[in-house]
Formats: sequence, structure tokens, C-alpha cells
Amino acid sequence: MENIVKVKCVDFTFDGQGLAKDAKGRTYFVPSLLIGEEAEVKVLYRKKDFDVAKISKILKFSEFRINPKCPCATSCGGCCFQNLDYKKELEYKKKVAINTIKSIAKYEIKGANIYGMEEPYYYRNKIQIPFGYDKQNRLVYGFYKFKSHEIVPIKECVIEDEVHVDILKSIKDLMLSFKINAYNEDTQKGLIRHVLIRVGKVSKEVMVVFIVTSLRFPSKRNFVKEFIKQNPSVSTVVFNENPRKTNVILGNKEEVAYGKGYIYDELLGVKFKISSKSFYQVNHDQCEVLYSLAIKKANLSKDDVVLDAYCGIGTIGLIASKEVKEVHGVEIVKEAIIDAKENAKINNIKNAEFLCKDASEYIIDKKLDCVFVDPPRKGLDQKFIDSLIKSKVKKVVYISCDVGTFSRDIKILSDYYQVKSVDFVDMFPRTFHVETVALLERR
Repeated sequence: MENIVKVKCVDFTFDGQGLAKDAKGRTYFVPSLLIGEEAEVKVLYRKKDFDVAKISKILKFSEFRINPKCPCATSCGGCCFQNLDYKKELEYKKKVAINTIKSIAKYEIKGANIYGMEEPYYYRNKIQIPFGYDKQNRLVYGFYKFKSHEIVPIKECVIEDEVHVDILKSIKDLMLSFKINAYNEDTQKGLIRHVLIRVGKVSKEVMVVFIVTSLRFPSKRNFVKEFIKQNPSVSTVVFNENPRKTNVILGNKEEVAYGKGYIYDELLGVKFKISSKSFYQVNHDQCEVLYSLAIKKANLSKDDVVLDAYCGIGTIGLIASKEVKEVHGVEIVKEAIIDAKENAKINNIKNAEFLCKDASEYIIDKKLDCVFVDPPRKGLDQKFIDSLIKSKVKKVVYISCDVGTFSRDIKILSDYYQVKSVDFVDMFPRTFHVETVALLERR
């Protein structure tokens, strides 16, 4: 007999699953179950403090439940909120972010805004799709099933730029025609592992990157020729070699097979060169909202000297350059600094310099009026925090993709910096992620 339990959803987990309770108070994690809903769920496996389950039958529906735009919403691990009214999604994200900051940083936020999209679909300008085989050994592409490496086949992803639909179908057909095998994680055999597609929202340029186990394979030139013939909108084709047994998608060695090997796009009137490995925000329109908000919070003047720490390809610094006297961008990734320097040159920006250095070392003894930080998900490291405290910089604009590490960092900084304002930007609609942007001022 199946292990069926009646539960009521009382909250969401940190990654957007329904957090439900049974009559005895035991906890269940149930994907796609919404707050307030009652359901019969099938227990998939048990942990010490909770069970993981899936919906068997919904007994009471939430008034905020909607029909998912994507047919794969319940099986793919990408979008946990496809079935939730978007206004309610924004309310929930704001509430969770505020509560997280209060819980970790002991800071109570008042008057925060959350900036959402008018149309929360087809926004991603970067697509990474694995190719593989289903249980019937048929070639498929799609997204990994929630917390697994089983590919859920897709025809269309409703949060990705629509250009990917025809391109991916063409690649599958050509792989079958040219007898090119997809990579098998178990046997470690096969050629094509992933396909990465990048789209310039303003430029309309399209880059297609084939992640392969070897750059050398039969009929590659004819394969590319036929691919371009079928997809004339593609601006450049790159092959990236990754022969390792790893979850890291991109390898180190690349070969340009068609076009320039990069594309361009624009943010707030500044042009950027984007390669396969460039860090570039995946939601163009919301990125403009985020960066505009960050620069507004900084309240910059023409005499200011600004540091763009973790600068990547120079996006924030170059956009802010027209507001200030000088911009210094610092980043430890050599390739990103090369791109940042090129982007300054492309835009004829003379008051910005970019250096491949550790920001925590660079900031010491520098006279700076404002520092922009946009670190990876792990947040600021302790070395940088210590250097920031010693530097006595007046203003810090902190952009964060993880409210938990943001909260930890502002708690550490609280003796030296006061949080003046916090707002949120929904960079990733239909998922559980939200971006935080805050102004910190020296006490």
C-alpha cells in the first residue's frame, strides 16, 4: 500500500517547496504545493526530521493557484512558482527576504520595495541545456528533474528567450543526421554534453556554444555549415572542450567555429562584449532596474572616486562612470578584466581603469567615496570585510543574489556601517531567487 498522508501547507521552504504538516505535526517538503492548500501526498523518502513527498491529490486549492504556463513546471527543477499568482510571488519573496534579514542580521527593514516584471516570462538571455538519453535510449534535451540528473525533455522553456526553441530542435535533428552522440554520465562516452545559448536583448545577436568532450570529431565543419544554414539568426558558434567528469559545465579550451566568438549587448546605453564565460546578468530588463537603483542609492557626485569590487566585465562601474570623477574596477578573474578593459575602450570611457587584483588588498590605503560590491552567492569573504572596515569608505552599495549571506555580512559590518535603505529586485521570476540592493553608510 502506498504511504499516503493528508497534510496542510503552512509555508515554503528556502527553495520554494511547499512546507506542510500532518495532523501529528510532522513536516513534509512537497514541491508545487501552495500555502493554505490541503492535500493527500505520497511519501517518497523519510529523513529524521521531515519527509519528502509529492502531491497525490489536492483537497483544498489556494485562491492564488494559477495554471502553469509551462507543461513541465511540476517535473523540472527550475521554476517552483509557475503555479502561483505573480503578485503573490512578489509579496512572498519580499516577506521572506525581510524576515531573513531580521532573523540573521537583527535588522528590521521598513519601507522596502520589491520591483517585479510586467510580464515575468521569456526573460533569460542565457540558456544552458544538457543533452542525453531517456530510458528508451532516445536522444533528448531539457532540464534536470528536481534534485536529480534525470533530464526532463522540453520543447520550450517559458522563462528563456524564445530564440532557443528552433535552435535546440535543429541541433537534435543534426545530431541524429550526423550520428553525433550525446554524453553519457555513467559511461563517460559521447560528444555533446551541453549547449549554451546567449542572446543580446538590444543587439539581437545570438551565440551558440557546444560543450563537447573533444574539439576533434568527424564532419565538424559540415555540421557547423548545416547548422548555420538552418539557423541564420546565429551570429557566432563556439566549441568548448570539457573532457572531465564534473558538474562544472564549461571547460578551459575553446575554438571559434563561426563568427567572432562573442556577441554584444547594451545596458543603460553602455555597450558590452560578451563571451561564453562572461558574467552578465541573465535578465536584461531587470538588470537595468537593479543597476539604476544601485546608482541612485549611491547618490554620486562628479568629484567621487568609486570602486567596483568583484567587477566582472565592468558593468556597474562603466554605467556609473558618467556620474563620477573616477572608477576603479577590481576582479581576480583575468579573462573578466580583459573584457572590462575592452568594454571601456568600446564605449570610449576614459575615467575607468580595471585591474586583476584581490579587492581586499586593493582597497587598503585608497581614497574612495563609494564602493559597489556584487559578490557571488557565498557573499563577501572575511578578508574583504576586514579591509573595508580599515578603509573607512563612506558609502557601500551592496548588491546580493543571496539574502542569507547578505544578512550575515551586514551583521558583521553593523558596528561600522549603518544600513540606510534596502530594496529587492525580482531578477528571476517564477523561481525562489530574489536580488537585494542596499545602501550602507559609515557610522
